[in-house]
Amino acid sequence: MTSTEHTPFTVAFPQADLDDLQRRLAGTRLPGSTPGGWERGTPSDYLAEMVGAWQAFDWRAVEARLNAHPQFLTEIDGQTIHYLHVRSARPDATPLLLVHTYPGSVIDFLDMIEPLSSDFHLVIPSLPGMGFSTPLSSDGWTMERTARAFDALMRDLGYTSYGAHGSDGGALVSRELAMLAPEGFLGAHVLQLFAFPSGDPAEFEAMGPADYAALEFAGWFQTVNGYADLNAKRPLTIAAALSDSPIGQLAYHELLENFGNGTSLVSRDQVLAQATLQWLTNTSAGAAMFHWTERDVEARVNDGAIGVAVFADDFRSMRPFAERDNTNIVSWTEHPRGGHFAAMEVPVELAAAVREFFAGRRS
Repeated sequence: MTSTEHTPFTVAFPQADLDDLQRRLAGTRLPGSTPGGWERGTPSDYLAEMVGAWQAFDWRAVEARLNAHPQFLTEIDGQTIHYLHVRSARPDATPLLLVHTYPGSVIDFLDMIEPLSSDFHLVIPSLPGMGFSTPLSSDGWTMERTARAFDALMRDLGYTSYGAHGSDGGALVSRELAMLAPEGFLGAHVLQLFAFPSGDPAEFEAMGPADYAALEFAGWFQTVNGYADLNAKRPLTIAAALSDSPIGQLAYHELLENFGNGTSLVSRDQVLAQATLQWLTNTSAGAAMFHWTERDVEARVNDGAIGVAVFADDFRSMRPFAERDNTNIVSWTEHPRGGHFAAMEVPVELAAAVREFFAGRRS
């Protein structure tokens, strides 16, 4: 599955691409005025404000931040894989795979590189079909297949032992690595363990007040994740709309603003950086395909070592169900500030949680 060719990569979009984006933003047609706010989706007044912000946004500064770190392209299982590789000054540092969210990218982790690189060699790949890991080579890129490809990447880089961390899609890939349990794998640290009631009334006997609060929050979460249903059923339809409209792209990135039910700490510039990257790479179709490929994947129990950091304004993992589906939870921490995109919201706090988890897990 591995390739020994790792080609240095630099982010440098042609100015013509940025000029085209500006032209499209200048010609924006917003939706007609309707009642309601965030509970119905992305409000027009928010989009109107963000159009002006996007027109003034400095994408070249984001490119410079990305290019400040070594980046490479390789091919694994027929798929182009892009990744950042930041080696620690400590030769004995723990290798750590950081796996980003949907609809995020390697930009998720830019603010975590400095606080983590003192203790970890960092490998930060773009998920297949997203960011610079394009084009999507074939059907069937499930989270499991992605985990196997990322394990192959770590081996090809010479790491015989490593850990993984992720949120959202990154949490699912990290959990798959825990199930795969490759030799030398130190464990997975995630922000969510997506485990839900099966319908058996006996499962609720172990639930406490915090679990019921988490269940109520999960109910709210279901009201805002219609994108997942659309991606899973009609990915090419939504991709067509997103690929031709920057404002459609921005509206779909409401996930960065709205997943915390009004509490998100993701900044305006972080939202714009993510939306710009997906626009310039034209990867809406590849991003949506993860939901398509995962829609019929059978749930499995994970017996590998895993830890979860539950942030206050994120989907809150429910411990009785998490323990049913993950038999070897070695760490469970709760954090009073931050949400679904904690790597961007509270990077120092998350870095500390990651460091604590792996402190006792060296092979």
